[in-house]
Amino acid sequence: MQALALESATLAKGRTALGSLLCWMLLAVSLEPSLAIAQTVRPLQIWPTIPFVRGKDLCQYQESYAKNKNEQSQAMLQNVVSLIREGAKEAVAFGIVQAMDEMENTNRAQAVAGLGMDVLLEGSFKANLDAYYRDMQPAQRRVGFFNPMPLTQLVRGLREQKRQGYLDDKLVRDLYGIFWGTYSFAQDCNGQVLVTMHLEGKDGSTYNFQGQGLPQSVMQNIAGQVFEYFQKTKFPSKVTLGSSILELVGTPSAPIAHTPDSASAERACKKLNARLPTVEELEFLAAMGDWNGGVSLRSDLWALQGGMVYAPDLRNPSPVRTAEEVRGPDLHFYCVRG
Repeated sequence: MQALALESATLAKGRTALGSLLCWMLLAVSLEPSLAIAQTVRPLQIWPTIPFVRGKDLCQYQESYAKNKNEQSQAMLQNVVSLIREGAKEAVAFGIVQAMDEMENTNRAQAVAGLGMDVLLEGSFKANLDAYYRDMQPAQRRVGFFNPMPLTQLVRGLREQKRQGYLDDKLVRDLYGIFWGTYSFAQDCNGQVLVTMHLEGKDGSTYNFQGQGLPQSVMQNIAGQVFEYFQKTKFPSKVTLGSSILELVGTPSAPIAHTPDSASAERACKKLNARLPTVEELEFLAAMGDWNGGVSLRSDLWALQGGMVYAPDLRNPSPVRTAEEVRGPDLHFYCVRG
């Protein structure tokens, strides 16, 4: 009898545990869509170290090949003749010119050694990219660097002047891709560098950005290109407007195109099984802005349905005008569905 009671109690505990497990499973299933939505807004995770490879010194290449050997010899001889005219003996003049040439070559070799240039370019790129995000303040950041190392290990590496270079398969699962760069001293020999940044995605996608300027400022241009490409509204994309979903389709030729009149824009959208946005939709997307999934209006004229035009600078009494009221360049337009 006691054994039967014990068996019943065990079965009851088992049913309770099974019921708890089923509840957790149902809760996980119910949360799955929310988790999926949360994952879609996470920024692209980029490996924090950006290795740079130094390319050909274009300045030295230009100096070496811009003149032929005869022209270079004539330039050297002219320097010697100028020194002799100033009173220097021939042997001394040749020695001075040779010493100056060797000193210039030594200084150039030290300058183009590139020691620390990769650290400078990497740090400048990250600082400028963060500056764009601070200035523009988008609601969601779409590009970010993640740090898989414990802080103690990071500090230890910084003390030893070691950069993060360790990467294994477990870390790759959380990565979207890796930035790497190339730089060369520019051919105009004014201290500028030509920098190219490459983003290699683990899905096989590649993105490349290039800029030229002084080492301390060239990465501002490239960071701006990266920010604009990944942060600016893409077509097609979807936006939530209240309880409905609006899809930004674009135009047959580009995300935003020009049109001579609203009727032409309406016909183009119809070919895409889409339509021109309403005034409310146009203004809502303008409020979102280019960096949050919308489209800024600026001072352009925009095509609306029914042959109407939206003129942002003509607010009194309304920015919605007829084509006869607005005199300006071609209209801008894009198509939507929903």
